[in-house]
Amino acid sequence: MTDALSALSIARDLLRCPSVTPADAGALGVLEAILKTAGFEVHRVTFGEPGTADIDNLYARIGCSAPHITFAGHTDVVPPGDESAWTHGAFSGDVKDGFLYGRGAVDMKGGIACSVAAVLDYLAAHDGKPKGSISFLITGDEEDISVNGTIKLLQWAAARGEKFDHCVLGEPSNVDVLGDCIKIGRRGSLHGMLYVDGIQGHVAYPHRASNPVPDISRLIVALSDEPLDHGSAQFQASNLEFTSVDVGNKTGNVIPGQARAKFNIRFNDLHTQETLRQLVDQRLEKACGNRIRARIVWEPSNSNVFVTKPGPFTDLAVAAIEKVTGRKPELSTSGGTSDARFISSYCPVIEFGLVGQTMHQVDERTPIADLEKLTKVYRGVLDRYFD
Repeated sequence: MTDALSALSIARDLLRCPSVTPADAGALGVLEAILKTAGFEVHRVTFGEPGTADIDNLYARIGCSAPHITFAGHTDVVPPGDESAWTHGAFSGDVKDGFLYGRGAVDMKGGIACSVAAVLDYLAAHDGKPKGSISFLITGDEEDISVNGTIKLLQWAAARGEKFDHCVLGEPSNVDVLGDCIKIGRRGSLHGMLYVDGIQGHVAYPHRASNPVPDISRLIVALSDEPLDHGSAQFQASNLEFTSVDVGNKTGNVIPGQARAKFNIRFNDLHTQETLRQLVDQRLEKACGNRIRARIVWEPSNSNVFVTKPGPFTDLAVAAIEKVTGRKPELSTSGGTSDARFISSYCPVIEFGLVGQTMHQVDERTPIADLEKLTKVYRGVLDRYFD
């Protein structure tokens, strides 16, 4: 590689910005300075809406022709928790025994640093100009509610006439070791609240009341026991999980008038949000019969299922990963949601970053060797993409 900035130096500068969502704390400024120096046209755009925090975002592009590959990511991080429990400061960017420590080292400032370092190295080897276009889509609103970040940044870019051909999102996709997994899709996510109505009364006179607690127990079992599906070609089975049950009862001698239970569904490409709601509502109606009074209130969701089908783009990524790591990665759709769900509406997207074992933990860290390897992987992707 040439003498471009290293992923380690960029990552350390990013980690020293305490950008706990929704704060930016200078993280985007670090990237802006680097990318402007490299010849990128850089835009800082802020989005907001009533009841939410304003979020700063960054879009940078070099080149004006196709093909256009974009690297996406987020500089916001989750809180460090008890900072006294960290071996090294949560925002120190310390290096010790071959590891880089800090909140965001894995999720996902380290991945961003590798993509920037790889692009700088590629440009240095090609007279500062790509054989097409390279851009960065960086948000500060991924770890929170994700309403003023990537989703709006993509809309802003589209309104400017920006068109993306492919995207690499640097989320920590690997499970155990660098090179073991590429995310090519994600299941959708849907939240709901089950309400069961009863009649409040004294526990000594149950005939004057109607207790919703046994009824909600029966409904939880009924909705949980029957599978939603058995999986599809690219996805594991959808699953409905109840996460809390509450009656708001502060006394032991009153039958509550209502019981409620939260649940979440992670669903595959056999469903849409609408068809899934219909299916669960129908199962609830059947389980209630003519006696139980219950309903579901569904929360709005921007987490839809998506998949990038295997093809030339995934093939070149696999080849780049295999050359650097010696491993042929699994094409996976497991795990939770990410901003890839928004990007997938604009272009094919894959997720490949660092190993996610310490993300969101005390002493989040990544091997420096993995930073170097991931940079080489991204550089290999660029070489294959433009050649």
